[in-house]
Amino acid sequence: MFDLVQKYKRVIQVFLGLIALTFATWGIESYTRFRGATDAVATVNGLDITRREFEDELRRQQDQLRQMFGASFNVEAFDTPEARRVLLDGLVAQRLVSSAAMKSRLTVTDERLFEVIASTPAFQEGGIFSKTAYVNLLRSLNPPMTPSQYEARVRHDLALQQLAMAVGAAIPSRTVSERVAAIELQKREVSEARIASQQFLPQVKIDDAKLKEYYDANAAEFRRPERVRAEYIVLSADQLARNEQVSEADLKAAYQQRLSQMTDAEQRRASHILVKTKDEADKLVAELKKNPGRFADLAKKESQDTGSAEKGGDLGWFGRGMMVKPFEDAVFAMKQGETSAPVQSDFGFHVIRLTGLKAAKARSFEEARAEIEAELKKSRAAKRFNEAADAFQNMVYEQADSLKPAAERFKLPVQSTGWIVKSSAQELGALDNPKLVAALFSPDAIQSKRNTDAIEVAPATLVSARVVEHQPAAQRSFDEVKQELAESLRKREAVALAQKEGMAKLDLLRKGADAGLSWSKPREVSRRDAKGMAPELVRQVVAADVSKLPAYVGAPAQEGGYVLLRISKVTDAQPAEKSPDSGQRMAATLGAAQYQAYVSSLRSRASIEVRSLSPEKK
Repeated sequence: MFDLVQKYKRVIQVFLGLIALTFATWGIESYTRFRGATDAVATVNGLDITRREFEDELRRQQDQLRQMFGASFNVEAFDTPEARRVLLDGLVAQRLVSSAAMKSRLTVTDERLFEVIASTPAFQEGGIFSKTAYVNLLRSLNPPMTPSQYEARVRHDLALQQLAMAVGAAIPSRTVSERVAAIELQKREVSEARIASQQFLPQVKIDDAKLKEYYDANAAEFRRPERVRAEYIVLSADQLARNEQVSEADLKAAYQQRLSQMTDAEQRRASHILVKTKDEADKLVAELKKNPGRFADLAKKESQDTGSAEKGGDLGWFGRGMMVKPFEDAVFAMKQGETSAPVQSDFGFHVIRLTGLKAAKARSFEEARAEIEAELKKSRAAKRFNEAADAFQNMVYEQADSLKPAAERFKLPVQSTGWIVKSSAQELGALDNPKLVAALFSPDAIQSKRNTDAIEVAPATLVSARVVEHQPAAQRSFDEVKQELAESLRKREAVALAQKEGMAKLDLLRKGADAGLSWSKPREVSRRDAKGMAPELVRQVVAADVSKLPAYVGAPAQEGGYVLLRISKVTDAQPAEKSPDSGQRMAATLGAAQYQAYVSSLRSRASIEVRSLSPEKK
């Protein structure tokens, strides 16, 4: 259906995402490389996955994590054998799908290829494709690409998309979608009663003999790890950008250079009615000429595009390149309020009404000022960082007995840390990097008191540190830990007593007896709207048997103790509450299952050889 392009756009992205990798991040040669490379980590149907490809994809995913969670995010902590295995499985799946696409002889026409490239905003000036912008942007990539290389990649990606969409095109029926929505939106009225563990603390008695017995049996718990305190300096492009000054003249000059990019492209809003035949479309056009106000009503009754039909045919705002070409050409040739003659596309015949128009608009200097200033600061800071990085690295190495010379030259503050251990959950900020922590615990840093090398802890961020205090690992004595151990064991015993009491009361409630509890004010929760209830409790509530009310469930509380839940009322969703995106979510679920089954079938018939995944020694 036509609305698949809009309504199921995110679903299609899920299918393509299941391939697990961005195909355009590899060179075309990787798709056709045959056995013979000595550094392959795996071979799939004669196609090698080289170590370089594997490491490049690992770095790409680590960069994505840094972008999502911040530059100080410790991505190396995720470089485990298990994570590498998952990554390799994704690469194997990509090779399997790539091989299947080639065997299926899927093709992409030159017209379709140009349509995709020309509609990419990064290659446009003033909303129109610019060959100069296209070539310049490809040259600026790392590594640079020629148009022919990029076009080969895009053509291959589009062929893979055809296969992924065909395999995962699971559009559920209206009945299934409505049933899913009903389940998700069903509300259950719930009250809580909590049995706190604190009330059992006075009952818990832990004698010295039991404490000593636990201490002797778990001595490793009371060993203080080796630790250091350090000072450090950070050289980063972000910091340089904050200190960068941009003159008014430079801002205005940059605005004039970017003027063609400062235009918001024209957007249009339209409604449509999708039918299978031209005769049906002609009848709709005739009816609308007689009764123009019936468009929304006819869309709801007649349109085969169920997603937009529920909204009277409304497709929302869109620009060029977002709809199939025949539909787009018709819409962008129409006048406000006009109703089209039947328009044919691969989805069927459309009767279209243009309901809104936003003309292309160039942003003023003041509107674009902040964006331009940020871009200039960033580009200048990147240049300054590249110029300063070598000098920074040399200085902390050559003058290794102090960070002060480098701090003074680059105007950086010398910062201090609390205690740092080799491996533990700890907030280290800029020092939260395994290589840097390892360097701080090296003999060079601890015994010789030398600066660490300048280590890149994030893109365009260098840190050097030095140890100011060191404590070796040591066993804490029983007397030292006795009080905290007693408190810990008392709390543990109190939690166990609270949970035992909670389960006993739950048993009484289910038998219809009075458990002597004080219940909270009821609240309605559903699978979609938990109203702040913890996920593990929501799962208990929605899974409960409610054939007889009230129904009772219970679970250990996160903070210790036990939670009892009373379900007193069940309210089924009303038709008006059901969201039109239920079909989209159901389609994602079914499509994902279909795609995974397809990849599994390819895997079962494939010749796959896996070699070592260990990091390459340098």
